[in-house]
Amino acid sequence: MSEDRLRVLIAGGGTGGHVIPALAIARELVAQYNAEVRFLGTARGLETRLVPAAGFPLELVRVGQLNNVSLRTRLRTVADLPLGLLACMRLLRHFRPHVVLGVGGYASGPTMLAAILTGTPRMAFEPNAVPGMVNRWVGPWVQVAAVNFAPTARYFRNATVTGIPVRAEFFSLPPLAETAAPHLLIFGGSQGARIFNQIVPQVAPQLLAAIPGLTLLHQCGARHLESTQAAYMQSGADQNRWQVSEFLDDMPQRFAAASLVLCRSGASTVAELAAAAKPSLLIPFPQAADDHQRHNAEVLVQAGAAALLPQSDMTAERLLEMLTTLLENPEGLAAMGHSARALAHPDAASQIAQILRELVL
Repeated sequence: MSEDRLRVLIAGGGTGGHVIPALAIARELVAQYNAEVRFLGTARGLETRLVPAAGFPLELVRVGQLNNVSLRTRLRTVADLPLGLLACMRLLRHFRPHVVLGVGGYASGPTMLAAILTGTPRMAFEPNAVPGMVNRWVGPWVQVAAVNFAPTARYFRNATVTGIPVRAEFFSLPPLAETAAPHLLIFGGSQGARIFNQIVPQVAPQLLAAIPGLTLLHQCGARHLESTQAAYMQSGADQNRWQVSEFLDDMPQRFAAASLVLCRSGASTVAELAAAAKPSLLIPFPQAADDHQRHNAEVLVQAGAAALLPQSDMTAERLLEMLTTLLENPEGLAAMGHSARALAHPDAASQIAQILRELVL
């Protein structure tokens, strides 16, 4: 690389699991190397809200879906691909990045292809246990890659297990006091999870009766606040022992108070559980692309850090049984938390930034 300021184009996004770690990497590149960072995404992804709010410029490319969609949508995507590729080529010529970082998602595809065709150095970041379609395709064509799980390295050239960047607060949570009353944190992501909102209130009375002193905090999503509160009220569960919130914006503190977390298994959630050393009951979102949430959950289960309940098996009876068994065993929960912390990577952002910087030296 010349003496020019390091220029990095981060391509991809769509979901928070891709965008939030990408922003952490971008901030680290600026802090450590005074890099100039631009993002490239699509108009329908979370990047349109999160990237400008973080102060980074965002370019948009029109690219559609190919996976789990109708034949008509696939044909339209294929027809749009040449125009998307040309737009990415123009951006590369204008911005002249020293390296392109592909983080997965639809915008990553034509951008990484443009980088291959122009000979621009390329790095992939994959937060999930099994890469999505784009990262599986570009895996052999990148110079280096950063992955969250060791088994994922086989999809890429020169892959390093770096983990996912997670807010520092998750790594510094105080341990639960031995005298602390048991507390269950329930959340299905920022929008909530309808099945959680429907089934957990059904089991709340029996669960609270089975576990003395237990309290529940349930993030349900803004659209489901009234219906979820009503479900708890109708269940007859002790109103002093449960709380429903549409959104929790202080998740490190909420994790700190939890004896057990009931949640999905997106990449960022799994990384936060590991950083916070929290045991969890994971219910993967079954419609996630390439079933990646199930693969993420299985990695934690194999490490002894979590229990897994497929959504197809999530009856009220089965959920009550698993929650009761877990919460009745504080020693087991502590061991699961210890195993979760072993999967954490506190220096993920700085390590990824360093690998990227060394690629273009």
